[in-house]
Formats: sequence, structure tokens, C-alpha cells
Amino acid sequence: MPRQKSTHVDDPVAVGTRLRLARERAGISQRALAFEGCSPGYISRIEAGERIPSLQLLRELGARLGVDADYLACGAEPEPERHPMLVDAEIALRLGDLEQARDLYTVALERAGEQADVVDALIGLGNVALAEDSADTAIRHFERALDRAGGDPAELPGLAESLGRAYAQGGELPAAIATFRRCVERYRGEGDPVKLVRFACLLGYALTDNGDFGEAERVVAEALEAGRESSDPYTRARLYWSQSRLLGEQGMADASARYAQRALDTLRLTEDTYWIAHAHQLLATVYLDAGRADEAAALLAEGRPLIEATAMPGDLAHYEIEEARALAALGRHDDAASLTMRATGRLREARPVDAGRGYVLLGQILEEIGQPERALEIYELAVEMLEQQPATRYLLDAHKHVASLLERLGDTDGALASLKRALGVQERAARPLA
Repeated sequence: MPRQKSTHVDDPVAVGTRLRLARERAGISQRALAFEGCSPGYISRIEAGERIPSLQLLRELGARLGVDADYLACGAEPEPERHPMLVDAEIALRLGDLEQARDLYTVALERAGEQADVVDALIGLGNVALAEDSADTAIRHFERALDRAGGDPAELPGLAESLGRAYAQGGELPAAIATFRRCVERYRGEGDPVKLVRFACLLGYALTDNGDFGEAERVVAEALEAGRESSDPYTRARLYWSQSRLLGEQGMADASARYAQRALDTLRLTEDTYWIAHAHQLLATVYLDAGRADEAAALLAEGRPLIEATAMPGDLAHYEIEEARALAALGRHDDAASLTMRATGRLREARPVDAGRGYVLLGQILEEIGQPERALEIYELAVEMLEQQPATRYLLDAHKHVASLLERLGDTDGALASLKRALGVQERAARPLA
């Protein structure tokens, strides 16, 4: 933060926000905006609220962006207006009225005259589809928007994040990794620590899901270093969350729990309901993996009203999978089975990997309550769902459960066949996929 107060700006953070918004509307990167005496790194620090630019510098930046210096300094000038229908559509989307949002974005796209309005409408339609767990439709809209915007995802961070998430949700991990990696390389070169942390964490998640723990660890370590001094709570929370997930995947449950707790504590300070809810879910997952079911159940109960208030149906179903895991660990098998069936039913079409994980959980529950034949059917359904996507460790686990249960039931040949399939999955998952 600035070392001394200044009277020519209202607030350093607000100045940074206005500068960033003006730059992104103009479609100019920090590197392109920079000039002698004002490096990309210095622009990044202004946008982060860590530096107060002089009035002379604000005039030069304003001239290059087509906005008044007084607007950058104090918000005196109104921002260029978006098409009213796009504003209404975004409000509907944020309020969860997806049908109205889709209708408004569709009409806005049909009537759009400016290129920026076309891009915004396509992004909006993509976000509606993503909220409805329709990854293929979301990808189609986002890719059209990206093509209209020039083809470089790093120029539009919001679009890049949404597109990468849609790829990941649709099982296209190589495409997600490529998108996030492009942004990491760009923001690393521009010296933009906030965006570097954001996309390094997203890349770390995707690499972790892809089983590439070595590169994920390197990426997360870089993000930790880049964001070490950041005062932005979301940046810090992303770092803690990413580190927690990586440690958890590597079997370091206690260390993972500590980082997840840091993420939750940081987000609680922001009072941001959506991210706080997801932090509850993450920490509960870590506790379940560590065998701390009571603590996990308490966290999930605390976070339940938050997720209900903010999440889309797919997010809620994913949350319920963790609730079912907690119930099963506490011996409430009937309740766990019922909840798992409901949640996986909602996930089956849109998120086959998550649905497959849910079916594996349901199979385990059925084994616990003495229904091995039914459990075998559910495990095989899990395999069917997971085989729709590239090879993952979740498919490997499903095959192992099938093999173990077949052996218990006396089907040695079937068990060996399943183990061979598991070995094939392990070999495919071990190969670099991006």
C-alpha cells in the first residue's frame, strides 16, 4: 500500500480498479499500455492499489485509454455505458434467473451493433450454459467470443477463466491446461502478480486433476512466491486453497487441512458467501480424507445455508456428495445412500466425473450395509460414467473396487480382468496429457 496519503485521488484501490476496467474495455494489455517511465510492472501495482500515480501520469494513461484523468483519479466521469439489455441480463444471471438471462443475452446478441456487445453477449450465454452445467454449449459460446475478441484468452481474463473451467467441466483437461498456461505465461511476462496468482492456481487445479503433480507443485510454488506480499484476500485464499488441494492429492492430509483452514479464515474476512461456502466444502473434504468425519460434518452443516444461497444446481450436488461421504463415515449409511443417489442423478449428464465419484461412494455404502451384488452394479455404472472422460485416478479407483468386490464374490477371473483394466488406466493417466 502507498506510504503516504494523497489528495489528488479518492482511494488507491478504487483508482486501480478504474484503471484496470478502462484498460480491459479498451482491449489493451499492461504491456501495450506501458511507456517510458511507466513499466508494465508499475501499471500492475497501480491496478492492485499498491501505488498512487501522479496526476501527470494519470493524464497520460487516460489519454492512451480514451478516458478522463479525473475519472481515473476520483471517478468523476461516468464509465462508458454498456447496452442496457446486457446490464439486465447480467443482473438476471447473478440473481440465478437463468432462463431470463439467456433470453436477454440472446436478444442482445441479435441486436448487437458494436463488437464489444457481441463479445459480451456470447460470454453471457456461455456463463448461463456453464451455470446450467452444459459444458459443451458453454464452450461453443466462449470459443465464438474468443474468436471475435482476437483469439488470445489472456486479453480477457474473465473469458479465459470461464472457458478454461468449461473445458475442465466437459472433461477436456488438455484444453483447460493450455488455456490457463497461456495466461500464466502472459501475466508472468507482464509482471502482473494478481492475475499470475489467479491463473497459476487454476492451472494448478487442472494439472492436479490431470495427475501431473510435479508441474502442479511448480506452478503453485510460483504462485505462492508471486502472491506472498499481496494484500488482496482473494489472492491469498486462492493460494492457500490451491496448496491445500495439491497437498491433499499427495496424501499429506494434516498439511492440507492447515492450508484449507487458512483459506477459510481469509475468506471469512471478506464476507463473500459463495467463496466461503466453497471453502467449507474444501476443508470438509480434507477432513474426510484425514478420517476426521465429525469435524467435516460440522463444517458442512455450517456451510449448507451459504451454498444453498449462492450455488448453482451442479455446485450444490457436488457439495451433497461430500455431505454423503460424511454421513457414511459416521455410520448413517441409509441417509448417505439416499443423498448420494439424489446428487449423482443431478450430476450424471453434465458432470460425469463427479457423478462417477458419487457412484463409487454409493457402491462403498452398499458394500458396508451388506448388498454386494447391488454394489457391483453401481461400481460398474461408475466405470461406465468415468470412461466417458480421459483416464483419471477416479476411474482407476472404480476398477479397483470392482476387482476387490469380484474377488470377495469368488469371481477370480473377473477380478483379474478388472485389475488389468485398472493397470491400463494407470498407464494412460501417467502419460502427460497436455
